[in-house]
Amino acid sequence: MSKTAHAHDCTSPEHHVHDAGGYLQAVGQACEARGVRLTPLRAQVLGLIAEAGKPVKAYDLLDSMKALNGTSAPPTVYRALDFLLEQGFIHRLASVNAFVGCHHPNEPHSVPFLICDQCQAAVELEGERIPRLLDAQAKALGFVPRAQTLEVHGLCAACSAA
Repeated sequence: MSKTAHAHDCTSPEHHVHDAGGYLQAVGQACEARGVRLTPLRAQVLGLIAEAGKPVKAYDLLDSMKALNGTSAPPTVYRALDFLLEQGFIHRLASVNAFVGCHHPNEPHSVPFLICDQCQAAVELEGERIPRLLDAQAKALGFVPRAQTLEVHGLCAACSAA
């Protein structure tokens, strides 16, 4: 998660997790509080996502799991991803078909992402202004939103400066 930047309304550091170890610990605590299990396989998949620092595709996770464990059945990895998504511990970026860790594993939320088309870094824009605006405009049109993930593509500061 080292390449992911933050722009959050809240100044308290306990609201988001920056390092992979702290992230896994926060997810473990959230699982305990919710009464769900972070199995070793789920933790391993989550750890690979957290350590990547950028969006990770499912087949790359499968390859990494094979390298670590010798074998890895795709259904078990996909079930782990489904659990992590359902619990809000990771986000799926549909436009790049990849997964990133969530910086707020203890609270459900919708976030917009800025995705660099050159280096594939994904920046999670934290704060409620944009999701609230999208939700309000959808409801004003009679639309009942269930979920939202806004993905904005372009070049990050480093790639656009190069």
